[in-house]
Amino acid sequence: MPLEKSWTGYLIAASGIAATTAVLKLFSSHVNATTVALALLLVVLLVATRYGARPAVVASLLGVLCFNHFFLPPLGTLTIAAPDNWVALIAFLVTAITVGQLSAHAKRRAEEANAGRREIERLYEELRNAFERASHAEALKQSEKLKSALLDAVTHDIRTPLTSIKASVSTLLEELQSTTVQGGPVTLDIDARNEMLEVIDEECDRLNRFVEGLIELARIEAGELHLRRRWGVVDEIFAMVLKRAEPLTRNHKVIVKIADELPAVQVDARAVAEVLFTLIDNAVKYSSAGTKILVSAQPADAEMIQIAIEDQGQTIPRDIRERVFDKFFRATRDGDTSDTIQPKGTGMGLAVAKGIVEAHGGRIWIDEKVEGVGTRVVFTLPIGEPEPPPERSPNVVAGAIRQEMN
Repeated sequence: MPLEKSWTGYLIAASGIAATTAVLKLFSSHVNATTVALALLLVVLLVATRYGARPAVVASLLGVLCFNHFFLPPLGTLTIAAPDNWVALIAFLVTAITVGQLSAHAKRRAEEANAGRREIERLYEELRNAFERASHAEALKQSEKLKSALLDAVTHDIRTPLTSIKASVSTLLEELQSTTVQGGPVTLDIDARNEMLEVIDEECDRLNRFVEGLIELARIEAGELHLRRRWGVVDEIFAMVLKRAEPLTRNHKVIVKIADELPAVQVDARAVAEVLFTLIDNAVKYSSAGTKILVSAQPADAEMIQIAIEDQGQTIPRDIRERVFDKFFRATRDGDTSDTIQPKGTGMGLAVAKGIVEAHGGRIWIDEKVEGVGTRVVFTLPIGEPEPPPERSPNVVAGAIRQEMN
């Protein structure tokens, strides 16, 4: 194929020069030497662009012969009478060869560039396919981890309450049948019955929280968490959450610190309250009775405020601090801490909290405590666009919640 293409280039070069010479000869009375030279140079350029340097050199030599024979006096011979025609002929030859070489070189560079581009595209395609395969493998790996975690969560957080509910209901039914159908004596007193009913009630609430957590996670991951942002103040959110958390914190000492003149925030107060309640709930679960829980709020910068919840319980190791925000992950259940506290939970609270904070445009992380043991969880919230904030509710006494709560 290269040989055939080379011979084709030589033939096209000869044919082009011959055809151009014939046309120029027909109009020889209307053209001059400059016009002839430019026309023949154009043929050389086209041949160089299409077929390369060697056919272009052949076209240049043929062009010199035709130029000399047909257009430089004495016509019809290969001799040149005037010295200036020698200059014109040599200039034409040098120009034709130079133009041909440059054009051929430009063509080679263009071909090399195209070949390089195709190679880059090929490598990029291979790299993309490799990334897709790696991503697919990583996705499968994460899927297996998620299925394992979900199975573990189902085992711990669905089967256990169902077992308790089943046992309590079975005992109550057996006692009812024994007393009403068989006429036997009453075996359960009022306190025992109430205790079993409380177990059923608590375990049903636990199952309900598990299902609600799954639904909330699904909404967050599907991008269907629609925030209802309203202007509000941190004092009101804290007061609402601490009131709700009173049954949980009755054995702990809660300290609230809110910076003076903290700006209002444009957030979904219900969602932020859920984040704060989850963090206080975790602080209670993972710390001993009688210890302190510090809840604070202060400006982070001109656009963010920072809220922190700090306890005196377990200190989460640095290598798993990012993992605690994963779905179904619990450090104590997975054996990542040595503490003997084994609280109940689904491992979804922090994952939901992270989704809510990030939906607001903030960030949540576990920070180092300044002193002592325990965990300090920090998250940020945007202040929002500058608009006139609403007046604070007169029934919220900010000073009261800044004091220690027993």
